Amino acid sequence: MVKVGLVVKSDLEAEQKAQAFEQWLRERNITVVRQQHRTPNQAGLDKQSLPLPTDLLCVFVLGGDGTFLGAIRWIGDQQVPVLGVKFGEVGFLAESVEEDLFTVAQSILDEKFTTSERMRLQVSVFRKDQAVAREAVLNDVVINKGTLARLADIETRIDGHYLTTYRADGLIIATPTGSTAYSLAAGGPVLQPAVPGIIMTPICPFTLTNRPLIVPDSAVISLRVAEKASDLMLTFDGQAGLELTDGDMIEVIKSDHPVQMITVPGQNYYDVLKAKLRWSGGRV
Repeated sequence: MVKVGLVVKSDLEAEQKAQAFEQWLRERNITVVRQQHRTPNQAGLDKQSLPLPTDLLCVFVLGGDGTFLGAIRWIGDQQVPVLGVKFGEVGFLAESVEEDLFTVAQSILDEKFTTSERMRLQVSVFRKDQAVAREAVLNDVVINKGTLARLADIETRIDGHYLTTYRADGLIIATPTGSTAYSLAAGGPVLQPAVPGIIMTPICPFTLTNRPLIVPDSAVISLRVAEKASDLMLTFDGQAGLELTDGDMIEVIKSDHPVQMITVPGQNYYDVLKAKLRWSGGRV
């Protein structure tokens, strides 16, 4: 029996659509494993409580980018294809829209679809030489200072070679997929998803010559929080957070487990980019 996953935004419109979609799937003898998207947890690393079955054909995500990122955390390292259906405002991760849901879903059930791999980053946090967290992110990992904190001092090395010590409000390490998220708002470049690079974007750096940097996806990025650091938070895709203490070391590398995103025929990345960023005056 075919089985699919369904992750739904906590929104009346999305939930009503999900109910109709579930009924449509069951009429076709499709088993639905539904996961309600929860508010991001900034205090710890708790994940969705319902385990992901290993035999899913795919996962449908009804919501915006936040819901999609939550679904990716639920999928974890499993190579289950995922399709985002837009129910939010500005967003880059949805391949389809509400009006096309049933048509696209039928193509997927008929296994007439393709996927594209999106790179993820593997993030490890070490405290006194002990691993205290290990997370994978699709968009970005961010060091942010609190409201009353001083500038963060973040010692940065690439492949073991000292690069600089960022003095800034924070630092964003982003994938090409995440280049159109927080990194873009902080002045980082847009990187086409197939480009094999990792973006490092300082947030409001004290030294204005500290500009965004793109390094190869083979790079090992090591970050160490300076002594006497306080009120610093490390966030993973905006979905979970970990409070940092002085001396913490963060290692960021390319993950061995990319996300398998279902692609819709006729959907062009550059058309989406133009529309979302309104480069040609188009509406979102």
